[in-house]
Amino acid sequence: MAQNTSLKTAQIAKNDDFYTQLSDIENELKHYKLHFEGKVIYCNCDDPSASKFYKYFSLNFHELKLKKLITTCYKNQQPDLFSQHDSEKAIWLELEGGVVDEDGAYKPKEPVIRHLERDGDFRSLECIELLKQADIVVTNPPFSMFRAYIAQLVEYDKKFLIIGNKNAINYKQVFSLFMEDRVWIGVTSMSKDLLFDVPEDYAKQLVETKKEGSAWKRVNGVVKARSQSVWFTNLDHDKRRVSLDPYKEYAPEEYPKYDNYDAIEVSKTLDIPKNYPGVMGVPITYLDRHNPEEFEILGLSQKVGLGLKSTKFYDTYEEIRQDGSKTGSSGKKTNGNPVMKGRPSRGNFFVKGNDIVYSLYGRIFIRYRNS
Repeated sequence: MAQNTSLKTAQIAKNDDFYTQLSDIENELKHYKLHFEGKVIYCNCDDPSASKFYKYFSLNFHELKLKKLITTCYKNQQPDLFSQHDSEKAIWLELEGGVVDEDGAYKPKEPVIRHLERDGDFRSLECIELLKQADIVVTNPPFSMFRAYIAQLVEYDKKFLIIGNKNAINYKQVFSLFMEDRVWIGVTSMSKDLLFDVPEDYAKQLVETKKEGSAWKRVNGVVKARSQSVWFTNLDHDKRRVSLDPYKEYAPEEYPKYDNYDAIEVSKTLDIPKNYPGVMGVPITYLDRHNPEEFEILGLSQKVGLGLKSTKFYDTYEEIRQDGSKTGSSGKKTNGNPVMKGRPSRGNFFVKGNDIVYSLYGRIFIRYRNS
């Protein structure tokens, strides 16, 4: 058991050891320059010898008019392709503004490197003291610790721009922040691939065990890990104020109601009807286009729902395959999912007597603000 636990821990550590590409950082951060001016930026999951976040802020320190840049990372004794990580102590790096000489040329100061007493974990007391100094936190935190990480940022009332797995949207703690308009998706589209540099041994493992295109891609001969990742932020940006401009008219036959929620199904964000006053279920990718002045987020169809109650449960239904055979599972597994009446063209469905239903992917429940 101890060995299995150790192996699982090691696997999680490898999955967390993703390094964001500089191009992805530049494409997103260019939209927040006014937010950065005069601010202390903290990158608290970033080895300065490897992190492209540190590289971006250090190279653009003067242009962004930063006040200070602080970086820390978790001490790691395992060497990888980026650095040897063989220091006995974790370090933190502090960079402050330089000077402009008489010829108008900017000369940056040398960064100050100090040792941390503990291991550099973002939850340690000394890292929290650095967090308190920060105005904005920008980084790619460990995906396996995302709940704890974003909870800490909220607890200390910090502005942030961070990368997380799309599945984190479904965490109750995280989605509640979306409902309260305390966090939203960044400028980069949710449909855009984010590729990451990974250690050589993990890249080899991806090639040997995972499918090219879904788990990894090769760019200029280098294997990059592919992750379903998005930017999470509470920094305002212009994309949040763009109207969706719905154009379709509501028609009951085109927008059927769910079997278990008092809401209509809208399978595509662009198909949101312009004249429906009630609750609508839209795909998770709707968050990419959410305008808080136009719509309010009411809940999420997850398990037993969040913010909108399911009106029906399917414990006594049987799950059936397309060929008519039974899977042996009950409809309990679909409780809380958005459920439609009828038999789907593909995939399993659930039956109780003459009643036939099937599940959809997760939906976000929204409503027009002025309805």
